[in-house]
Amino acid sequence: MTSLNILYVEDDILAASTVQTLMAQSGEQLNWEQSGRAGLQRAAAEPFDVIILDRMLPDLDGLAIVSRLRAAGVETPVLMLSALGRSENRIEGLDAGVDDYLAKPYEPQELLARCMAR
Repeated sequence: MTSLNILYVEDDILAASTVQTLMAQSGEQLNWEQSGRAGLQRAAAEPFDVIILDRMLPDLDGLAIVSRLRAAGVETPVLMLSALGRSENRIEGLDAGVDDYLAKPYEPQELLARCMAR
């Protein structure tokens, strides 16, 4: 089985490090971008198996990123990983075009399983 090529857009260095370690231990390739604009640019330019996207980014909100990707025809599965975990937050994410929504804090194995299910 080939490893997943994952783009992770997250401004929190500790959170990114945690996911990087999880994916490396599982044999997955994680590409990290710390800003929303850089993540949008990379997601639009390179093929990925899945995009893990934080919602609250300082320069470009995760909902705006996924809306722009979908408008540009990028159909890569997007898993939103956010501290905003109320049902209305999840619905907003799904309405914006994300394929899955996982609230922080999360179980690492659940994040991995959701990426694998893409």
